[in-house]
Amino acid sequence: MSTKDRPAEKVGILVPAGMLGAGFSEATVERGLALGADVIAIDGGSTDSGPHYLGASVPKTTTAAVARDLRILLKAAARADIPLIVGSCGTSGTDSGVDWVAGIVADIQSEEHLQLNVARIYSEQDATTLKQHLEAGRIHALPPLGELQAETLESCTHIVGMMGHEPIVAALEAGAHVVLAGRATDTAVAAAYPLMKGMPAGPTWHASKIVECGGQCTTNPRAGGVFATIDADGFTIEPLDPTAACTPHSVAAHMLYETANPFQMREPAGTLDVRDATYTSLDDRTVRVEGSRFHTADQHTVKLEGARITGYETMSFSAIRDPHILANIEAWAELLHTILRQRVEQTLGLREDAYAFDVRLYGYNAVLEGLDPASGPPREVGVMLLVSAADQGTATAIAKIANPLMLHLPTADMDYLPSLAFATSPAETERGPAYEFVLNHFVDTDTPTDMFRLELQEATHRA
Repeated sequence: MSTKDRPAEKVGILVPAGMLGAGFSEATVERGLALGADVIAIDGGSTDSGPHYLGASVPKTTTAAVARDLRILLKAAARADIPLIVGSCGTSGTDSGVDWVAGIVADIQSEEHLQLNVARIYSEQDATTLKQHLEAGRIHALPPLGELQAETLESCTHIVGMMGHEPIVAALEAGAHVVLAGRATDTAVAAAYPLMKGMPAGPTWHASKIVECGGQCTTNPRAGGVFATIDADGFTIEPLDPTAACTPHSVAAHMLYETANPFQMREPAGTLDVRDATYTSLDDRTVRVEGSRFHTADQHTVKLEGARITGYETMSFSAIRDPHILANIEAWAELLHTILRQRVEQTLGLREDAYAFDVRLYGYNAVLEGLDPASGPPREVGVMLLVSAADQGTATAIAKIANPLMLHLPTADMDYLPSLAFATSPAETERGPAYEFVLNHFVDTDTPTDMFRLELQEATHRA
């Protein structure tokens, strides 16, 4: 048995940032290597920015930013002879997202003369196959959604399954140096290698949860990444930036992030339980965590994410400084609603159920609306009109009908026309198709890997 194949006594995880393409310092990566990193793990996506990226299967990050980060990480992984794992490639983890990142990796390998085996794990799902699972009673709803209908699956432009660590482990065991995964849980990206090397599940999943967003678990989230060392009894975590610190509070607080229960977190393979975890400062910037447990589920499950087109949007944005309107801004907005409805019907012959529009008053109540009532008139307000219709032409026509209202509409008691200010010319911006998430369901699987497809491209070694 070679040294690399022996069970590990501890595993060091280098997480340079919360997301690929977000940027990080090369110095933090070098520090992670110096601390003894055994694997580099980084998330490549999220649903945080809404359904567009899944529905359209496009990344939110620019190619240049992803290539910049990958160049640093690929060279570091090759030099240290350790794996690099990227999850949720292309933001939403669609097949084209995986291929997009793989293309960038191939270009960098050629330019830097690297020889790394690259695995692609595809997580996109076929609606026809999922309907068979649905008919067999293997798909179940998560709150607040109810029973899934076959028509919902058919309406999705893209559907992905959220993998756990097992497909990533399969890629590593097949000989991959670089793993480019489709949609994966944020934690699976960091947990896969230590679990493969025999680290206990409780500390591994807990550490992976804490490091998922890079420096967010530190006293300076802007400073970059973190380094976690997992062993048989727990894990130790510290920032990669020497000016930042991990504290028991900053580490424990990250269990509150994106979890319904701050003491438990569900993964495809089971549930992390940190109710008995203890957090201890080893020094002024390093924390030791022990007592985490993992309860393996009786049934392995895969969560589904799907998005569909809801219509086409056109946006206009105007600004108000008129003090009389601002003192009566809610009445003005209601008047805009009323008159626009009337003019759309008389001009286009459309009833209210044929389109929708939203008027958002930025600087007054656009973010929280009635949850945070205004205490007085604002100094200025930005008015965003967002129109949605079954086709782009109709949405734009409605926005153009609204144009003179958003430029000169007075309140009912004004005897003059005010002048408001559009932010752009032309005032109407066509946003194209709008999407919504429609799947919050999970599938009972036969094996942890049967919904995912693995392709391994071995490097062509020079003589």
